[in-house]
Amino acid sequence: MSDKSSIHVYFNWAKERIDEMDAALASFERQSSQLQGDARAKAQAVLTKMREKRDDFQQIMKKQAQASEDSWIGAKTKLEADWNIFETEVQKYLDAVGTRMEQQNATFRARADAQMKAWQEWTDKIHDAAKGYSAEQRVKVEDVVRQMRADAEVARAKLNKLSGAGTESWSALNSALSETRAAFDRAGQAAQEAFKRVG
Repeated sequence: MSDKSSIHVYFNWAKERIDEMDAALASFERQSSQLQGDARAKAQAVLTKMREKRDDFQQIMKKQAQASEDSWIGAKTKLEADWNIFETEVQKYLDAVGTRMEQQNATFRARADAQMKAWQEWTDKIHDAAKGYSAEQRVKVEDVVRQMRADAEVARAKLNKLSGAGTESWSALNSALSETRAAFDRAGQAAQEAFKRVG
């Protein structure tokens, strides 16, 4: 079970990022339909690059779905590079359309919602996986699930606070997303370690 749980750590890491990519793209595509002239052309060009990077990322993720942990470790380096390029394209999109607070907030909210959904799905999966263990082992995994849920609530509160403010810069919003994403990653590592201890 521990090898399988390790694979889930990497798969869920990638899935969370795909969900964020999809949320950003959907938000930007809605926004770009309202743009005119040169701004629209620039936005469409960046959106094309973003879609390509998301598609590349998704293709690797699907290929790795049933791969070994060692294979995932190798693929994660490429996925991280693709993620960073996607994030650069997000900034290019925002630069192309100019500073529009309502658009930044809509995109932030969409990405924050994607993160929170990923937390929920993952804690549910871990909780379900714990049912296959003895009572003593299950307690150890349930401790991790409780901590993940508590961390998710802290992340949700932080993201909701920023979302409600409506005046934060994209840099501040993006920083908050990065912090909660890192918390998600740490929670994944904790889950992986818990499965190794009980496996």
